Amino acid sequence: MSGHSKWNNIKRKKEKADGAKAKVFTKIGRELAVAVKEGGSADPAANSRLRDCIAKAKAANVPNDNIERIIKKAAGEGNANSFEDVTYEGYGPSGVAVIVEALTDNRNRTAADVRHAFDKFGGNLGTTGCVSFMFNKKGVIVVEREGLDEDTVMSDALEAGASDFAADGDVFEISTDPADFSGVREDLESKGYTFVSAEVEMVPDTYTKIEDPEVVIKMQKMLDLLEDNDDVQNVWHNWDEPEEDEEE
Repeated sequence: MSGHSKWNNIKRKKEKADGAKAKVFTKIGRELAVAVKEGGSADPAANSRLRDCIAKAKAANVPNDNIERIIKKAAGEGNANSFEDVTYEGYGPSGVAVIVEALTDNRNRTAADVRHAFDKFGGNLGTTGCVSFMFNKKGVIVVEREGLDEDTVMSDALEAGASDFAADGDVFEISTDPADFSGVREDLESKGYTFVSAEVEMVPDTYTKIEDPEVVIKMQKMLDLLEDNDDVQNVWHNWDEPEEDEEE
């Protein structure tokens, strides 16, 4: 399991999220609202998308009061009906494969914004399916390693139904089939685990290195521009980000 690059990507997203909480709350709030509209809020146990969104919100340190307020508001208003899931695929600088997942109420605006981000930094927005074949959808649960016994965590994860487990630096990374994600996450929660992140991700089969420092900067700026867009929920890519970039 090549956890190293995945954890780098997650860590970078988390560090960026910690520095821009308002934007993170906006994105997760939109996702919660859509989950409520799709499956209702009366019983989160019967709405798997809502359960997963709540877990994602908690991992991102969204206060419980905020989560409850968003859910109540979405249950009483119709404004989330206009949002739709849209996925874009393309190549960044040096042929890095990129998948952009958005929730938008204006498909034309979002498409133009995403295309602009690709074009501005030497990327190329492609057609549906042009890079997604290089990724696998997996549940990924990241647990902070400090104070935990590796054998115990691995045993608990596999017993819960995880498909893979890896120790990676200061975290443990647990992978699941998408259909098993909610069950595994809830089982681990019931055992007292808390998560650095917990969501279904698009995990690349292979990673692409960028050797030119100037191209590294372009790739980083393209990702930043995409992730700063309120419509964009997730950006998945197969760039093997250098460790020093994570520390800057």
